[in-house]
Amino acid sequence: MNFVLRTLFYGALAGTVTSTIYCGMVLVGAVRFARRKRREERAPADFLPPVSVLKPLHGTEPDLEENLHRFFQLDYPEYEVLFCARHDTDTGLQLAKSVAAQYQNVRARFLTCGEPQFPNAKMWSLTALAKAASYETLVTSDADARVSRDYLLRMVQELADPKRELASCLYVGRTNGGLAAQLDAVGKSVEMSGGIFVADLVEGGTKFALGVSMVLRRDAFLKAGGYKELGHYYAEDFVLGNRLAEQGYGVRMANYVVRLMVLPQNFRASFRDQLRWMKSTRRSRPAGHLGTGLTYAVPFGLLGFLWGICTGDALTGLLWLLATCFNRLVMAATVLWALEDEAAGKPILIYPLRDLLGFVVWVASYIGSTTYYHGGTYSIGPDGRFEHVDRAQTNNVDLPTTPVPR
Repeated sequence: MNFVLRTLFYGALAGTVTSTIYCGMVLVGAVRFARRKRREERAPADFLPPVSVLKPLHGTEPDLEENLHRFFQLDYPEYEVLFCARHDTDTGLQLAKSVAAQYQNVRARFLTCGEPQFPNAKMWSLTALAKAASYETLVTSDADARVSRDYLLRMVQELADPKRELASCLYVGRTNGGLAAQLDAVGKSVEMSGGIFVADLVEGGTKFALGVSMVLRRDAFLKAGGYKELGHYYAEDFVLGNRLAEQGYGVRMANYVVRLMVLPQNFRASFRDQLRWMKSTRRSRPAGHLGTGLTYAVPFGLLGFLWGICTGDALTGLLWLLATCFNRLVMAATVLWALEDEAAGKPILIYPLRDLLGFVVWVASYIGSTTYYHGGTYSIGPDGRFEHVDRAQTNNVDLPTTPVPR
């Protein structure tokens, strides 16, 4: 029994120490980001190239209509919005046409690309969109991204430096769903951003991208290997940014923070989506993903609590658990402050529970290599390549650019 107790104690102690160090690094990184964001937002926004906004669509979701309206209300002198779905009957594409009809002053175009010939369906749509775009400066945006009027103005300033090829956005999760969706949303806000703050601090900059929203030059896709090559990765955003950074092109996190509308799903569906992302991260950054297990705090607080109960010192165990929860509250509050989240109250309070759930998802990410995506079952290989396990992928494909008139 003494061996078991010692194992519990030292395991809890080690995890508490590493998670506390990590929390400190997140706090430093968050303050650095906040200062940079506020400083650069005060600078003149006088870089105004014409922009093509690319939006892949696949069906509808509860917040899609409002998200689409935002892209027709942007304060920017010259831009176009391009939408792409697999077929003209897609409900998301039909909704986009309906919304666009209310804004005759904004140029909108609608494309269809057919069934994806890459494992990554989003990259298949982006291929059509990038090739059809009128301008060399591209802004990509997922269907669940919600933006403000100064979105384009802030984003394109990231490319004012001619040495910079790409910038992507951090995001704050938003949802109208229940507890499962709320935990997912705050995880996307705090867990993801915290890791990026630390990566920026340790590595002297972020050497990858987040695909929710990016601003990039059109030839960035080709410099990173081309559309077809990127289309064989689930985390095409990570690969795109990582390859550009390795070639010496400027890649960083933009000052603009997107609001990410999280689907109001139940626990099972939410867990499945989070697990897919975790498995992809495990393949994209294996060493970093392994170390992620030591960044969680509450699981080690629970070990400390269990140790206290087993040794007859439940009060010490409870204080240990409460200390790790406080650790997560401080981290969540600081990250959401840096991201300027105007609705951070409840997300901060539930973050300790999200920390525990995140650890469970992290453990599960090491079980198997298959995942569920857009109605199919896929496997993620050791190099991060994404393959449909039910059918072979076409090797020689024609890149789609079929326009549908407005």
